[in-house]
Amino acid sequence: MTDVTAAAPVTAVDSSATARLLAEAAGRIDAPDVVLAISRGGVRTVHTGGGAEPGPIPRERLRYELGSASKPFAGLLLARLVAQGRVRYEDRAADLLAPGLPVHPSVRRITLRHLLTHTSGLPGLPADFYPQAVPRWSSDPYGNYPADRVVRAFLRARPRHRPGTRWHYSNFAVSVLGHTLAAATGTPWEVLLTQQVLAPLGLEATLLRPGPDGTDATGHRRDGTPLPALDTGGFTAAGALRSTPLDLLTFLEAHTGAAPGSPTDPALGAALAEVVRPVLRRGLRHAHTHTLTWFQHPSPYGPVLFHAGATLGQQAFLGFRPDTGLAVAATATRRVHRKDTFVATAYELLTETP
Repeated sequence: MTDVTAAAPVTAVDSSATARLLAEAAGRIDAPDVVLAISRGGVRTVHTGGGAEPGPIPRERLRYELGSASKPFAGLLLARLVAQGRVRYEDRAADLLAPGLPVHPSVRRITLRHLLTHTSGLPGLPADFYPQAVPRWSSDPYGNYPADRVVRAFLRARPRHRPGTRWHYSNFAVSVLGHTLAAATGTPWEVLLTQQVLAPLGLEATLLRPGPDGTDATGHRRDGTPLPALDTGGFTAAGALRSTPLDLLTFLEAHTGAAPGSPTDPALGAALAEVVRPVLRRGLRHAHTHTLTWFQHPSPYGPVLFHAGATLGQQAFLGFRPDTGLAVAATATRRVHRKDTFVATAYELLTETP
């Protein structure tokens, strides 16, 4: 295991107290590879460990599958396009994807905001997704469901609820958002995300597909069996990103204002401010708060914003505290299971670290 500290992005030495905190937390996570990384106002401490022998590339420089932790990147992209005046949150997705095509009235009412905030009325995944996915559920459930099929499923959908009335987490909806923004701008999603978010923030190690051999972490099933890289098929916007823990800290630091050379582009600055603003509440007595892209909870140190993600054999957690400048990025290479402690441990670092 290793502990390194950096004033982003150059490595140095940090307080032993933070290093001990991360080492103790990592010891509670059972995975072949574990990386826990903290930034305090741009000063970084990174702990790497796990049950497997480390490879030639340090764990903090490997790319990990983010799964649903890709969604804050999609949200920041939408917010920047809105700030640029290229789309509006209230634009109707069907009008951008298939102008003039007859669709169900509820589908016609679904806006870009509905898709991003999980209030579109769409299910978590299309109904016809499961028959083709179940036979490959533990190996490749998404690869045979391409982008055009996601779009067709949306255009013929019958939402469960009137858009804007209920919250229901939906990979389907965020995937449709990605295809809609690509259609609205005439730019493929990968190019659009790179131009609007990844390149401006200096996230050179963040990709939407596997990188060169040896640069991506290997996911594992619960029994330790290695898995091939995940193919997200047409659900790219909802979960295809791969990133290093160091890039993830840079992404989070941009939200706290701690990143070196903070963005000077007005549209990007406006987008970063927009995505931390609470926009909806849900649940009993409206106890759950959400921004455009993040879950928001209270903590003794002010509000915390976070998002977790999991793929077939990897997990990721991203979170930050706007009031204190603390950011936490965590990755692990084992599939989530019932007694898994990964998310709880990373969340505790975010909410209980002074």
